[in-house]
Amino acid sequence: MLIKQKLEESFFKILMVISTIFVLGSLLLILGTVLWRGLPALDLAMLTQAPQGGYYLGKEGGILNAILGSLCLAGGATIVAVILSLPIALYLQLYPVPHFTKNWIRLSLDILWGTPSIVYGAIGFTLMIYLGMRASLLGGIIVLSLLELPIMVRGMEEAVSMVPKALLESSYSLGATRFETAFKVVVRQTLPGLITAILLAFGRGIGDAASVLFTAGYTDNLPTSLLRPVASLPLAVFFQLGTPFPAVQDRAYAAALVLIVLVLGLSITSRLLSTRFTKNIIR
Repeated sequence: MLIKQKLEESFFKILMVISTIFVLGSLLLILGTVLWRGLPALDLAMLTQAPQGGYYLGKEGGILNAILGSLCLAGGATIVAVILSLPIALYLQLYPVPHFTKNWIRLSLDILWGTPSIVYGAIGFTLMIYLGMRASLLGGIIVLSLLELPIMVRGMEEAVSMVPKALLESSYSLGATRFETAFKVVVRQTLPGLITAILLAFGRGIGDAASVLFTAGYTDNLPTSLLRPVASLPLAVFFQLGTPFPAVQDRAYAAALVLIVLVLGLSITSRLLSTRFTKNIIR
């Protein structure tokens, strides 16, 4: 029996090591490829200029339109998703909702989470045609907010569920209502977890291409209006890789490198903010 347990432990230990090596190797392969192809093509002009005439043929210009467009799309969508997600998460955890209703809400969120982003884009495109809207920043924000919503709600709900019951009971015993407890006690207690959920959803939004392809469109101009098309980094990578010119393809890897740096910056920011706000948590 002891030999069997040792064999099982050794097997799973080897499996964990192999899995770790596979994940880290995949990450290093992606980063190495992007750095190798993209770093030589990345310069200040590419970050500070919009595409100019003949850009997709290898001439002058940059991806400033895509950088600003991605930040506008993901930033606007995240704001909308936070406004919708936080009340849902607090309602599911702090209010006496029937288990049947809770299960159906969570099942719906899980289904939405697993729905391919191309489906969001297709449905958004259909609704925009029905309403007479054109591809625009507003359309992209609406669809991306729906894409981020289930991720944010589930993450926030997980954070809220970690609040000690004694803390809630203490708040109620002092005469606070559920609403006051939710927004004055629970939100402060779970702030690091809420920030993490928000930044995870933001990272998903800024890196998605399929949903904004149909709803936000693409343009070489900088974003100036909610009702005009807007560029994004994932689509910039897509369009530049589709050209037969090696110099433009290298620019696609440079755009991918910028996107990776943005996501990495979000992760580091999430860690720093979580550490800063952890002091407000009651253990």
